Amino acid sequence: MEVLSLNNLKSLPEDRFASTCSQIMSGVLTVLLVLLAAVFPLYIENAYFNIIQAKYRFFYVCIIATAIILLVIALIMLFIDLKKFDGEHCRNIFSAFAPANIKKTFCIADAAVLLYWLSCIISTLQSEYLYESFWGNEGRFCGLFLITLYVFFYFIITRLWKPQKWILELFLISGVILCLVGITDYFKMDIFHFRDHISVKQANIFTSTIGNINTYTSYVALLIGYSASMFVKSRKLFSGLWYYACYVIAVFAIIMGCSDNAYLALGMLFAFLPFYLFQSKQDTLRYLTLIASFITAILCISLINQIYGDAVLGIDGLFNVLANTSALPLLTILFWLLVLAFYWFVVKKSGADSLFSGKKLVHAWGVLICICLAGVVFLLFDANVMGHGSHYGSLSSYLVFSDSWGTNRGYIWRKSMELYSNFPILHKLFGYGPDTFGIMTTQFFREEMIAATGQVFDNAHNEYLQLLLTIGPIGLISYIVFILKSCRDTLKASAESPVFLGCAVAVLCYFCQALVNLNVPLVTPSMWMLLSIGMAYVRRNK
Repeated sequence: MEVLSLNNLKSLPEDRFASTCSQIMSGVLTVLLVLLAAVFPLYIENAYFNIIQAKYRFFYVCIIATAIILLVIALIMLFIDLKKFDGEHCRNIFSAFAPANIKKTFCIADAAVLLYWLSCIISTLQSEYLYESFWGNEGRFCGLFLITLYVFFYFIITRLWKPQKWILELFLISGVILCLVGITDYFKMDIFHFRDHISVKQANIFTSTIGNINTYTSYVALLIGYSASMFVKSRKLFSGLWYYACYVIAVFAIIMGCSDNAYLALGMLFAFLPFYLFQSKQDTLRYLTLIASFITAILCISLINQIYGDAVLGIDGLFNVLANTSALPLLTILFWLLVLAFYWFVVKKSGADSLFSGKKLVHAWGVLICICLAGVVFLLFDANVMGHGSHYGSLSSYLVFSDSWGTNRGYIWRKSMELYSNFPILHKLFGYGPDTFGIMTTQFFREEMIAATGQVFDNAHNEYLQLLLTIGPIGLISYIVFILKSCRDTLKASAESPVFLGCAVAVLCYFCQALVNLNVPLVTPSMWMLLSIGMAYVRRNK
């Protein structure tokens, strides 16, 4: 077998030069993706004391090193092309950027991410804190520098990498390890002694190799979205069992993570998947299995908490309400009976064929989701506007908005909107500068914030509200369009391979939980990785 390398490029015939260049570039990017999929989630230096800095440094070193290698390879290839082929391949590449071919070169998602990047550049240049906006050093390092790396990463993956599914298997393997460490932390085992030098009061809010429980569950949301989608669409026994095992482990991990942002990710998963599954009886059966397994996980955790007591951290919030429901064992049995009944009467005996023809069940599900959303709107209206929040018992803490809502998220969201309303016009358009939220809160209402909440917020704990204040509405809208259009393009091609559905659903799970969470270089690089891989598959198909 001939080994292809830079040393023998000159000897290759002209019709193989471009493909060989492409293979070399793709190979370099494969190494990068192995590092980001398998090593990045588990990488840690000094326990939780510098975990953000450590992962941030790991990511930017990997991207910059890759960029340098690609540049060197590109210069060598350019020299060979000019010497041997009179620059024909370079002319072909640059012709793709001609106005006549621009529609073939760029899609809406590409244009949106470029507009997002441009908004961040303008926001940085007009900021009173240019240095801090560029580096994000007064926040979570999500300044223009890191945003530029994200955009660069997206384009090199979608343009130069030849998709290989085994990269995503590494992502799952690494994720399973991460989840298992988190589960052992729930049992207070601390097998790596990461909590040894953390105060008892703060120890329980850090877990696994990600850190804060909110950040941890946002990463697990990516795993759940991908593994659930792959399980539903898998038709081979071994791969189906593998994806199901990953899903179950991730479900246990996200519940034991004790973070409320898990509700949004799981709600997105269970509400959205049927729109792509309910036209197939086999897919519907797998979806029912996902639901039954989720309820079973809650029951198992409830039993664990009862049996082991002080040996576990315990769960709270809505998961605790569900775990303490007296009808939970019966509900678990009923759902598994539903799975068996569906298999026997619908799948095996081919019953209810008319129900699964066309899009009848999908439309019915859409109506049900609309009814549920209308019910949620009514509950919020009744609890807040009509003042009947006390009627809803333990759910009132979720339905009634106040300054203390969501661990003081209500306060910081209210102050954020007040702050934005007082911005001058330029800041209203382009924000205060990427990742400068902490500077704003400290400068404008630090004493009030500490008096009201007992803490200093350097983040809005809502990714979209944070973007509104830091890069403005233009950057925010372009970012949302980029995420949603990328997912839409990936979903449109989902019939080609389960990977399309898996990447899109994982990103959408992240997208929803970001309503109450923050953008940090602990998790967001993995979201960009899955989104870029999904779009790389789309471009390769086209």
